[in-house]
Amino acid sequence: MHKVEIGKAIVARVVARRGKLHLFDSLDPKKTALLVIDMQNAFVAPGAPVEVPAAREIVPSINRLTAALRKRGVPVVWVMHESAKGGSDWDGFFGRFIAPESREKAAAALTAGSPLQTLWPGLEVARGDLRVAKNRYSAFIAGSSNLASLLAGKDTLLIAGTKTNVCCECTARDAMMLDYKVVMLSDCTAALSDDEHRATLENMIQQFGDVLTADEALGLLR
Repeated sequence: MHKVEIGKAIVARVVARRGKLHLFDSLDPKKTALLVIDMQNAFVAPGAPVEVPAAREIVPSINRLTAALRKRGVPVVWVMHESAKGGSDWDGFFGRFIAPESREKAAAALTAGSPLQTLWPGLEVARGDLRVAKNRYSAFIAGSSNLASLLAGKDTLLIAGTKTNVCCECTARDAMMLDYKVVMLSDCTAALSDDEHRATLENMIQQFGDVLTADEALGLLR
């Protein structure tokens, strides 16, 4: 798990701008949902094509959080990347950002039906949880997923998963711009390095949402 803190200069800037560090004094469980993003074998399993080693370290925190949220009636949504065969539905990524010799392997890992595309087995998934497939970094842009339609009546989103600075951040940014209240969970998200993780937390708390630990977020759900 990343052991990083938001920089003191960033904290001072945020407090000077809005008079306090954290955005929300309380959160309504009836209007809140948890998004757990891309915690799939392709990202979590050792040696996987797009492995994020730190993602394995946040699994216990995610399991504790999901169990506590279900007791509060907060829905858990497992948001999972799903590609078309060969990555043909997103050539802008697979065709440009992945070397030709690695492209087929990376796309195959995220194709429906692949064991690598499924959730990491260490995650505790309940029968009533929701699952959403997306085919872009952000689950909210047009054509990426049906997530928005599943969130009717919700105005607050807790964000967990991997990578902090890619799919988690993209989804969180778009959620804020769609007027959701957003909380990035610092101990339930993982990136490839501490620096990348910290950079997203600092971006989030300045412009896009709050940054809390899982326990801090649970403490606000009254």
